[in-house]
Order: sequence, then structure tokens, then C-alpha cells
Amino acid sequence: MKFTERIKKLRKECQMPQRQFAAALEIDTATYCKIEKGERRVKAEQVVVIADLLQTDKNDLLALWLADQVTDVVEDEHKVADKALEIAKENINKLKIIS
Repeated sequence: MKFTERIKKLRKECQMPQRQFAAALEIDTATYCKIEKGERRVKAEQVVVIADLLQTDKNDLLALWLADQVTDVVEDEHKVADKALEIAKENINKLKIIS
């Protein structure tokens, strides 16, 4: 599931209007609508605010948000995307060991 799909689903489940999210993010409602449609990206800080509003795990939302960003970067690189993602995973695991 994409980040935008998830926040829209959760927002509807909570019966919260888009204008409430827009106000919390300090943006106008039209801009928030573009976020839910996937026409505009949010920043990591905004993901945390959205998670608080939805009373959901911020790390889950951040993971979806980041996955969408990664997908956008590699989507046109079909031939090497899988290998690049494997290498990135290895690099991340190495960073975990160091820190």
C-alpha cells in the first residue's frame, strides 16, 4: 500500500476532514488534497504530524513514505532496480553494525 492510500484510508476511518489535516500541517486544503492524490509530497516532519493526528505508529507511516520515495527513484530503472535495492539493503545493514 502506498503512503497516500494509507493516510486517506486512516483519515476516513477516523472521520476527520481534510481541512483539519491541512490546518495541522499549516497548508491549505487544496494542497492537502494533492498530497492524498499523490500529486504532492510531504516532508518527513509532516509524516510525524499526520501520524499523531491519526493516532498511528509514526515509524509505519515513515516506512511507507520512504518506500514511495525509493520507488519513485528506481521506477524507470527496471533492469537494475532489484540489484540496486539489494545493495542498498546491504549498505544499510552495514551501517546498523557500525552504529
